[in-house]
Amino acid sequence: MARMPSAERRRQLTEAAIRAMARDGVAKTTTRAIAAEAGVSLSVFHYCFDSKQALVESVITTITDHYVTVVKEALRPRATLEDTVRAGFQAYWDHVRTHPDEHMLTYELTQYALRQPGFEHLARRQHEMYREAYTDLIEQLRAGMDLRLRVPVTVLARYLAAMTDGLTLNYLVLGEEAAWTGVLDTVTAHIASLVMADGPAGTPQPPPEGTPR
Repeated sequence: MARMPSAERRRQLTEAAIRAMARDGVAKTTTRAIAAEAGVSLSVFHYCFDSKQALVESVITTITDHYVTVVKEALRPRATLEDTVRAGFQAYWDHVRTHPDEHMLTYELTQYALRQPGFEHLARRQHEMYREAYTDLIEQLRAGMDLRLRVPVTVLARYLAAMTDGLTLNYLVLGEEAAWTGVLDTVTAHIASLVMADGPAGTPQPPPEGTPR
């Protein structure tokens, strides 16, 4: 077996774990099965990960990185704010549609961590990473387009994390492919209404008149 740096070997094993867990389920995926999926010995697995907790955290982080990278690449300034926001949502949604098993796995990982004694902090960390990812995306967009927000960044990031989490689960359960263009258009219009493209960046503004408080 070819030698490789430990960081690269960890990535290899993490990707193998994602494939195995998506196929067989988190609870049924053993370290031996992951090693076999990666084509390495069990001793190599234990050299790279000293616990299943460490593996699960690596899986959560890697899956999040998969789609955040796609969105970051798509979220560049376009002709209008709505076009820019829509491109970011579309990139995420295309990833959901092409990798449904991977996104389904994220929900299973949450439930597994919440039910497994000693793993509860991983579920919390998973959702903290979602919030942090949206915070980074908001800051990227705000810097690139000189935007100010009607709500604090922390509020918008938490809202986006909760909203996309719910929409993704709804799609995974119901499918209904044709319905989602309208849904994403509605979400885009709402998010754009919380952002303004003039004035000092980062100054929270009151919500538009008539917006529920």
